[in-house]
Amino acid sequence: MKPVRFVKMHGAGNDFVLVDDRDGDFPCEHRLIAAMATRPSGIGCEGVILVQRSETADFKMRFFNPDGSEADLCGNGARCVAAFAREIGAVAGKAMRFETEAGLVDAELLDDDLVRIAMPDPKDFGDDFVVAGVPHKIVPVSNIAKADVEGEGRRIRMSDEFAPDGTNVNFVCYRAPDRVSVRTYERGVEAETFACGTGSVAAAVVGVAQHGLKFPVHVKTAGGYELTVDGVKTEAGFSDVTLTGPVKRVYEGTIDLDTLGVVPE
Repeated sequence: MKPVRFVKMHGAGNDFVLVDDRDGDFPCEHRLIAAMATRPSGIGCEGVILVQRSETADFKMRFFNPDGSEADLCGNGARCVAAFAREIGAVAGKAMRFETEAGLVDAELLDDDLVRIAMPDPKDFGDDFVVAGVPHKIVPVSNIAKADVEGEGRRIRMSDEFAPDGTNVNFVCYRAPDRVSVRTYERGVEAETFACGTGSVAAAVVGVAQHGLKFPVHVKTAGGYELTVDGVKTEAGFSDVTLTGPVKRVYEGTIDLDTLGVVPE
């Protein structure tokens, strides 16, 4: 396997490895991707993102969890891929549309390293549950610092209620009228992460629907960053939902995939 160039970025504390795969020659083997994402023997990240060619949009985003499984969407990853796509010339301007497994996503690069994306309309509302691109269970708490994210989060994620695919689990402290703090146990990472974009959207829309909050909702992440979720509440649900927050390029490098010791199937 030839060496692969990558860029490391983070969005509000979520870190990702991004690869320009417009030539389509990256070996999309789940064990290999998991080895890349593993700390400390690989690069280490909470997701591997490929930019590929698309016939319906400016480019296609493929997102892989650190366990190698593929996910339909990652909110903070989508914000990072927008900045990365501009860097590699996949798009010419600051506004773009890209393809994901959850549908087409519009994004815009703003000033001060902020990126805003238009999210798919939330759906499948239940009791403190929503699909915001991917499924999220909301657990309201009064003290975010004392939430049992690892233990209770893992139990809910693996419970029969959400079998067979499981769910992401967000512990949320609501502070009226427009602020929440969120800690997330992420499916596929199988641990708490410093931030979760789709989880922030889920917490915000459930907060507006069930806990008396109003848009725009300001979300404080576990990593100390702030994300802003805006949207329109309708009788049918929600529309025009956006997620805005910071993106930072950390470094670039080249990895020899052979050194990971995984032979693609």
